[in-house]
Amino acid sequence: MQPAEVTRDAVDVLPEGALDEKLKLDRPLRVKLGVDPTSPDVHLGFAYVLERLADFQRAGHTIVLIVGDYTARIGDPSGRSKERPVLDDVDLDANARFFAEQAYTILDRHQTEVRFNGEWLGALSYGEVVRLCRHFTVARLLERDDFAKRFGAHVPISLSELLYPVMQAYDSVAVEADVEIGGTDQLYNLLAGRDLMEHLGLDPQVVVTYPLLVGLDGREKMSKSRGNYIGITEPPEQMFGKVMSIPDEALEQWWRLCLGSEPPATDPMKSKLALAAGIVTKWKGPQAAAAAELHFTRVVRRHEAPEDVPEEPLPEGDTIHLPALLANGMGIGSTSEARRLIAQGGVKIDGEVVTELDVARDRLAGAVVQAGKRRFKRFRAA
Repeated sequence: MQPAEVTRDAVDVLPEGALDEKLKLDRPLRVKLGVDPTSPDVHLGFAYVLERLADFQRAGHTIVLIVGDYTARIGDPSGRSKERPVLDDVDLDANARFFAEQAYTILDRHQTEVRFNGEWLGALSYGEVVRLCRHFTVARLLERDDFAKRFGAHVPISLSELLYPVMQAYDSVAVEADVEIGGTDQLYNLLAGRDLMEHLGLDPQVVVTYPLLVGLDGREKMSKSRGNYIGITEPPEQMFGKVMSIPDEALEQWWRLCLGSEPPATDPMKSKLALAAGIVTKWKGPQAAAAAELHFTRVVRRHEAPEDVPEEPLPEGDTIHLPALLANGMGIGSTSEARRLIAQGGVKIDGEVVTELDVARDRLAGAVVQAGKRRFKRFRAA
């Protein structure tokens, strides 16, 4: 087996030639990936990295998923301008379990080793943590790009954040990783693991990084904490619509990382439609993709109501206050937000724009109300 078979699309494979030497050991390598359990969703960007793990798995290597239940209590600031929020234990555990179930749609459940780093980090004494820290310098930690930017801008950096790379590095020691993979934003942390293993007399891991899929905004990396992502468990229509919202300049990267090919058309709209259909087909199947495209064409492009419109009874009264109906029955955030949407012409009753705030009950009974581009509800007389 050649290294290229398991490192396609990799940005870094460090140090040069080290993976070749690992593969000559003629045994399954232990390939590590750290998982952040602060959100339960596997998004398309992370799914891409899991697919690269699956390449190693198909080649006969052992996958070690490290669920960062302990490091999540510190918060990884990689690529961030501020410290991440910390969740409580119940949320972290629930997120980790749900994340693992999604990962098993890509990885072989029976050939994947799942470990929680609280197993070893929680057992370290204060003295042992201090001894680990001797292998790192503050100057070296501040070389990390996000720390360097914040330090230069006089933005506070907590001591707990500086300890994050130390803890992640110790994960590699605890599981005796041969290879660790991650996004390019994790390069510093991955190299820290290699350095610590060497300091402690272990054969240091090989570091492999992969490109970061940009999110729906086309600028920042796809991220659960930024909310610019598509989760692999989202409904087909939602996935399709979100793909159609990405900027044209992101198309080439999305085609390459999500579908492993180049855009088949030069026309951005045709390319985007094919991309959306391909992504939904990949995760939900061809029938779901066809239905999602039909829904998108009908609702978004033609501004028609979908075939299946959910129903809800009208509240009592001869006159219905429309902002309250939108807020309580259609998921609009507040009555003030609903009023703004009405004022902007974004609310329709049976396809006709409505501008008044109070509407006769008879007009709403049996009618389809549209709020914005994609919210539809039929209200029936109780």
